[in-house]
Amino acid sequence: MAKSWEEINARIASGEAVVFTAEEFALLAADEGVSEAARRVDVVTTGTFGPMCSSGVVLNFGHSDPPIRMAEIWLNDVAAYGGLAAVDTYLGVTQPSRSRGIEYGGAHVIEDLLRGRAVRLRATSQGTDCYPRTEIDTWVTLEDLNQAYFFNPRNAYQNYSVAVNSTDRALHTYLGTLLPRFGNATYCSAGALSPLLNDPTYRTVGVGSRIFVAGAPGYVAWEGTQHNPNTNRDENGVPVSGAGTLAVIADLKKASPEYFSAATFTGYGVSSFVGIGVPIPVLDEDIAATLALTDADLTATVYDYGVQHRSKPALGQVTYAELRSGSIELDGKTVPTGPVSSLPLARSIAAELKRWIAEERFELTQPVQLLPQIGSQSVGPLEIKTGEAI
Repeated sequence: MAKSWEEINARIASGEAVVFTAEEFALLAADEGVSEAARRVDVVTTGTFGPMCSSGVVLNFGHSDPPIRMAEIWLNDVAAYGGLAAVDTYLGVTQPSRSRGIEYGGAHVIEDLLRGRAVRLRATSQGTDCYPRTEIDTWVTLEDLNQAYFFNPRNAYQNYSVAVNSTDRALHTYLGTLLPRFGNATYCSAGALSPLLNDPTYRTVGVGSRIFVAGAPGYVAWEGTQHNPNTNRDENGVPVSGAGTLAVIADLKKASPEYFSAATFTGYGVSSFVGIGVPIPVLDEDIAATLALTDADLTATVYDYGVQHRSKPALGQVTYAELRSGSIELDGKTVPTGPVSSLPLARSIAAELKRWIAEERFELTQPVQLLPQIGSQSVGPLEIKTGEAI
């Protein structure tokens, strides 16, 4: 029996909504069938917690006296963007410290703010008649800031690569250290809990969707960068490699360091672990059928990161159940596996979002615009061109 967004939200508002996590829903569907699970459950919650490099925060410091138009800005010696209005900035998580390199970066500044620590703000300016100050050196806390909010251009990748290394040396990558001669395989997805794997054709998730971002209520602001719905898909319509992405926004002041963590990847750089949770309304049996998929049903593609080109060789596909078993078989070789993302925290996020809906009446929002659909766009490469080619 089909349900509407309005009916589901009315049940949430009255405290009558039945909410399951994606793992709980899969168990129910296995026991009682997809049709019965679809009838009984109103909302399914998802979660993921992994490195999301395309993340950052917009900050407003307020005006000093005399005021300054900040042109070059550093927070704890990490450069922030100076090309905005006088005291606005954008701080990206991957920006390294001038003095400490990748040991400390933008993500660490954000985590320091979240944990209530004071951050040193230094800025310079050429000086103008309306902004006469030419430099400032002070300390700020999250509480001091007028606005502080996440604006993350690419989060919650819909599936991702399994990485291996065919070369004779260790490789340091954004998927961790890859041991030589297929010594290990790393992966980065919550599998059956992952938000966009539970809505593979973007029927319920789009611009305006109300979601969980690093412990704060947030929204999908737009399609994420590199959103590519036109990758290969399995018989259930689920991508078998990286596909859709989300751009998200949320109040940093309402976030929690439990669901945001700075990280440094050895030999690669700074990143941040971000917790994203998306509620999926169980509108009909088609949606329920996808929500019922388990790690044994979902596959990812193995790529050789030893080939340092844009297009890396695909070496086969494996299920998330195989990945979580601790090893996979690759061309007759047993290869140990390890996750870069955290399944326990993905479960915690799905459970917390379930609590928000059931106890705090966190209602869902129907997208005002759907994400680009299959066949609508693809991701283009950056080709190296000479001036004469333009």
